[in-house]
Amino acid sequence: MKRTIIKNGLIINRGETIHGDIMIEGQRITKIGGIINDSGNEINAEGHWVIPGIIDDQVHFREPGLTHKADIFSESRAAVAGGVTSFMEMPNTSPPAVTAEKLEEKYAIADSRSWCNYSFFMGTTNDNYDELMSLDYTQVCGIKIFMGSSTGNMLVDSMSVLEKIFSHAPTLIATHCEDEETINKRYQFYSDAYGDALHAAFHPVIRNERACLLSSSLAVNLARKHNTRLHILHISSMEELALFDNLLPLKEKRITSEVCVHHLWFTADDYETLGNQIKCNPAIKSNRHAPALFDALLDGRLDVIATDHAPHTWEEKSKPYAQSPSGLPLVQHALPMMMKWVHDGRMSKEMMVEKMCHNPAIAFNIQNRGFLEGNYFADIAIVDPELEWKVEKENILYKCAWSPLEQTVLKGKVVHTFINGNHVYDNGQFSAPGMGKRLEFKAHH
Repeated sequence: MKRTIIKNGLIINRGETIHGDIMIEGQRITKIGGIINDSGNEINAEGHWVIPGIIDDQVHFREPGLTHKADIFSESRAAVAGGVTSFMEMPNTSPPAVTAEKLEEKYAIADSRSWCNYSFFMGTTNDNYDELMSLDYTQVCGIKIFMGSSTGNMLVDSMSVLEKIFSHAPTLIATHCEDEETINKRYQFYSDAYGDALHAAFHPVIRNERACLLSSSLAVNLARKHNTRLHILHISSMEELALFDNLLPLKEKRITSEVCVHHLWFTADDYETLGNQIKCNPAIKSNRHAPALFDALLDGRLDVIATDHAPHTWEEKSKPYAQSPSGLPLVQHALPMMMKWVHDGRMSKEMMVEKMCHNPAIAFNIQNRGFLEGNYFADIAIVDPELEWKVEKENILYKCAWSPLEQTVLKGKVVHTFINGNHVYDNGQFSAPGMGKRLEFKAHH
């Protein structure tokens, strides 16, 4: 059995940082802390942070059907370079993953092509209830409901269907919450008024706070009524924060929430320079929201940090506002983005690890991942916290080959990533894909 010893690192785990070593044997961590003198392949982590791999609970890797913009191979490779060791991918591929058969086809692709661990959400429509109920949710991360606009037939707008799913869901429901009727009315109004002069700065006005709050409130009310395990994705407005509490420990919460890095990093002021590059749903809103979201992250109303990594080609993004698709690529850069606030003294490194590594594992009941513990899978990122680097075309690993962060200097970089004990990323060099495993989950009760 191969053995690796990570030496002299600053091990960040469960709210504290200790100086010491970690031993990996085979796929798992076998010793942690103190000085480990056993023989094995040594990695010197002096002055570096050693953290559990990031678990990104919301990505769009575009395979099958949309692989001109991204695929599981390219985006999971970018993920491991960013310290992400597990991802949960969304069902709005082509065809959408709304049957057990289509879902399993995605798992089969990831089995040989993914650089890291993976799970795929089962998508919902107004008429696939029986398919939803047929799955083994120890093997699938959850049910995804677009309670708002999406692609194809995936908008669930029938109240009777929503009631039925929320009352019987055998697993976690993750929701995209924006009220379709509000958005359609506002789009029509602004489109009639401005026509071809519509541009990205109108996006948060069209997809406004009210659209988010109406839909999030509906999801929370349904979950409370039926005691559903609900996780609301990408909260983007301060108005929605009143829906969440910080009174219970995360593992006891029935309703949890997520914030994405771009809703903390950008504001509506950035449309002037970045335009459609930061057009996403829900929209990046006026500059009063990001500070409120950050405060809610600190005080525990928001539980998880994710990316909603959603790449499109430069050509697609360069179309006029109305034709340009929503979404931006982020999975390679989320960790150094969050490290900005750690360096600024706004957030502790321990809390950053809690929100990006521990909490997704707790919220989704992931088995043996998300922590640096004996007998846990060795999903580990080693980070040089002081390394400054500039985001440039040459170092962007997304298939779409662009980032809204281009020319931004970031401080902090992943130098090594381990997936199930395999050293897949080493200072810019990659080993081989196919080391990732299908995530496994404990049942939600």
